[in-house]
Amino acid sequence: MTARTRALDPAVGRALSALSATAKKGLGDPALAELVVIRASQVNHCAFCLDMHLAIAREYGVSEKQLDLLAAWEEAGDVFDERERAALALTEAVTVLTAGFVPDEVYEQAAKHFDETDLAHLVGLVVAINNWNRVMVSRRIPPGGYTP
Repeated sequence: MTARTRALDPAVGRALSALSATAKKGLGDPALAELVVIRASQVNHCAFCLDMHLAIAREYGVSEKQLDLLAAWEEAGDVFDERERAALALTEAVTVLTAGFVPDEVYEQAAKHFDETDLAHLVGLVVAINNWNRVMVSRRIPPGGYTP
């Protein structure tokens, strides 16, 4: 595997960064935001984003147990609370659109835990990390380039 190091157009990078920052700030829960972006990055196999966001999650105090079990969150018992589980289910549904849409029950469950504004920011965050994952994976950018 060879890295495709062509630089991302700076305007595109700024737009993606602005979307990410706005969605994270609007969600208002940096630890949950990191769980969301890590889970999407796991699904999308983005090593660069995983490396970066695992480090950031630790800075925000996300527990090692949560990070260790995030790939199997549905089977992790009470490691994740109902709000986190709703956010993770929505993350997976938005990330993997194999049925062509987000199932109503997944969206409705998330809506029980997030008000309309927070839900909009959560969906925006999932969209943003999916964009970043696709940019980094398509360019085959390896992990290790992030420094806090």
